Order: sequence, then structure tokens, then C-alpha cells
Amino acid sequence: MENIILEMRNITKTFPGVKALDNVNFKVREGEIHALVGENGAGKSTLMKVLSGVYPAGTYDGEIHYDSEVRAFSTISDSEDLGIIIIHQELALVPLLSIAENIFLGNEIAAKGVIDWRETFSRTRELLAKVGLKEAPSTLITDIGVGKQQLVEIAKAFSKKVRLLILDEPTASLNETDSDALLQLLMEFRNQGLTSIIISHKLNEIKKVADKITILRDGGTVETLDCHKEDISEDRIIKGMVGRDMEDRYPPREPKIGDVLLEVKNWNVFHQQHRDRQFLHDVNFNVRAGEVVGIAGLMGAGRTETAMSIFGRSWGHKITGDVSMHGKPVDVSTIPKAIDAGLAYVTEDRKHLGLVLINNIMHNTSLANLSAVASNGVIDTRREAQVATDYRSRLRIRSHSIYQEAVNLSGGNQQKVVLSKWLFTNPEILILDEPTRGIDVGAKFEIYSIINQLAAEGKGILMISSEMPELLGTCDRIYVMNEGRIVAELPKEEASQESIMRAIMRSGEKN
Repeated sequence: MENIILEMRNITKTFPGVKALDNVNFKVREGEIHALVGENGAGKSTLMKVLSGVYPAGTYDGEIHYDSEVRAFSTISDSEDLGIIIIHQELALVPLLSIAENIFLGNEIAAKGVIDWRETFSRTRELLAKVGLKEAPSTLITDIGVGKQQLVEIAKAFSKKVRLLILDEPTASLNETDSDALLQLLMEFRNQGLTSIIISHKLNEIKKVADKITILRDGGTVETLDCHKEDISEDRIIKGMVGRDMEDRYPPREPKIGDVLLEVKNWNVFHQQHRDRQFLHDVNFNVRAGEVVGIAGLMGAGRTETAMSIFGRSWGHKITGDVSMHGKPVDVSTIPKAIDAGLAYVTEDRKHLGLVLINNIMHNTSLANLSAVASNGVIDTRREAQVATDYRSRLRIRSHSIYQEAVNLSGGNQQKVVLSKWLFTNPEILILDEPTRGIDVGAKFEIYSIINQLAAEGKGILMISSEMPELLGTCDRIYVMNEGRIVAELPKEEASQESIMRAIMRSGEKN
């Protein structure tokens, strides 16, 4: 008989104008890794927020059975007291506190109001050893990478005696090496009896670790697949997620490439914080009209820093080099000047740098080009609403209206709003930094279609992505970066995962 640790029965959750969950049923066996997949907006994160008490009992219909008892969690603390710990995609760590302070924040080891630092550091070392971290407990969070920060979050979960670990997009911000290490750790924890629920859009990772896969679509349960009873392909999962076969994940395109639009020469940039350290070295590249150009590289190679330093010197200092459009020098020393020159930059961090989350779709869409919806310095709200309505239709943003706040949109629809904001500036060059991070395959296909459409209109696209298959599937040409330098330029017909990695490895040996 199966030992069921969790069963959620007929869970229904409604927000104003939207039924986010509709009679969802979800069952998890003790000691398994259970994947929860679906398109953005399918209800995955909402279901987990119901489970963890973020949405308290009384704000939804249905029942939660945990350890064979009906539970009603009013707060996150209620679920954590029973060992249900959720790690969100945006890590909840305090950068300027130490690892030890973060792990026991709100759960301090103290006597009579005084923290026992010896015991705190001792317990921290034990927890870090459990997740394979060798850092000192006194190390500041800001001084370790994102992959190690993820492990600190898991160590923090173990400090609360976790029995059911929920991970929401745990590898979204990790490179391939860190992702593999984290997945291996989850499998080791499974062997020790820990139950995990993992939400992810990376289907190859789901296939690697999951015992069962539950698919949600449009707020309802579609099916649960048992990975031990049949060989579940990625195409099989996608069909359940989107309700149809997706024969080609990258829409076809016949490129019509024109003259050089953007050219960057001898671009040198010193580090933002470590101001005596040169970070980018003689970077040279160009983008032609109608061309999609990719930048590949490992984390820390300098891809984002290149994009941000070119776009209004948003990153770095002591910046030298030349930027030209149509063969003529342009001034990109500030963001307004970069926009005037015809550049737009879609950041990799849409929640913090791309959107004002408490603002609605309309205000976010017009934000980078307010003069176009203003008269004599006064916003014309009818014009602003018309612009937002047009882009909502053009980019197929799923929302109840243009007045829906960005914070309540799915990741894919948030990304479309960011795209709308920058397309409204009518750029000639669109820089896309991780444009499909944390969004599902259906939304990815729509983003790729938008990219193709923009290229067909003669715009130049510069695309940064950590997913090599994405670059290979969408780009006409790929530059490879390593340690702040361009180390290779590969036309589409010569580009492969092997040739990209070979270029990175060879450049590393030279340096």
C-alpha cells in the first residue's frame, strides 16, 4: 500500500476575475520526487502557496490531507511546524548577513534572549556538510554565488526539520554545472527518505529526477504520469501541458539579413564594485538588420555586463570603446541617449529591473516612452490605454484587462509586458537577456515567434541565453564569450553545443 504523505482534494482558488485553481487534485507519496509542471498561469505556484499557508485556510475551497489528517494552515509557520518547507524562485536570503545568520533567522538558537553563537556556528557547519557546502558559517551571502545560495536555502530547510521540500524553479538561475549538482543532491535526499515537490520548466531535468509528474493546465489537473511504469518523453509532457503536440519548439524562419546596424569596437569595462579590476577586454561584435545574433558563455563570462554597459552604461565604470549605428558613432553614455540611438534592453531580471510590479500593464507598457503618450507634459490616459491594449493584443498577453497589476501575471506574461515596454520605444536593436528564463515551453514558442517577427521587420536582435539549444534554435550567428572576452564567432551552420564548449575550453587554457 502506498504511503501517501500529502493529498490535496478539489482545491479551488479564485482571484478577482480569475479562477486560478479549479478542483485540483494532487497526491504525493512519501520518499518520492514529484514534479509539478504546466504552462505559466497553469496554477502550479498558486497550488504550492495554498499548501504552504501563503494563501491561508478559508481563502480557498477544498481539503489538504497531510500525514492522513485534514490540515488548515493559517500561516507559513503552521506548515513549517509540520516540516513543509517551500523554497521560492526568488531566494529569501539577506545578502549582508552571514550564512549562519540566514539559516537561523527567525529561528535563533538563544537562551534568555541571547544568541548562542558557538552552537549556532556548530549547527550551521553540520547543515552545510549535509548539503555539500564547505564555506565558513561567517561567510556573507553576498560573497557566494547563486548556486551556493540555493544550497544555503536547503540547509535552512533542514534546520526546520523538513519532511516535504517544495522547490519552485530551483535551477532557473543556475548554470549547467550547479544545476546538475543540485539535482544530484535531491536524488541523494530521496534515498534518505526525504519527499520533494519540484516545479520546473526544464523538462530534461524533470525527466532526470522525477518519480511522478503531475500536469496542470488552465488551473485544473490534467494527469499524473508514473516515470517508473513508462518512458515519459519531453514531447509527451509538452502535449499534456499545452493540449497539443509541439512538433517544432522553434518556429521556422527564413532570414533576410541586411547591412550592419550596430557595431561595437574595442569595448573595455572595469568592474562595478572592484573598481581596479578590468572585467571586459576589447569586446568587438556587430548585428545586422534582420539578424538574430546570440551570445553564449558560462556564468560570469561577461554577457550581461556587456549588454548593460552598452545600454547607457548601466553597469561598470572606466568604460572605453566605440558604438556605431548605421556606420555612424552614437552616444550611449546614458539610458535616454541609448534609447534615442535606437537601443532597447530587456533585462534578465524582469521582477526587479524590468517591471514596476505594483503598477498595471498599461503603466508598465508606456514607462520607457512616456513622451509618446503625453501632451505638454501631461499623460493622455486614453492614448496610454490604447497603446497598452494594442500591445496586449499583439503579444497575446493573458490578463483580465490592461489594468491588471504586473505582480499578478504569470512569468511568461510578465516577460511579454517587458517586451511591450521596449517595443513601444521603436528600437532598431533589441537586446534580449535570458528572454525565456523561468517560462514554459508554450510561452517560449510565442517569444520566439515575436523575435522572428521583429527580425522580419528588419530589426537587429542580440540574444543572451544560458540555454545552448535555445541559441542554436533561434540564432543566425553566435558569439562565444569567456572571462570578459569574445573568444569565437560561429555562423549557424558551424554552431553546436560541442563547438561552443570547445571554444570556451580552449580560451580558458590560453588565459
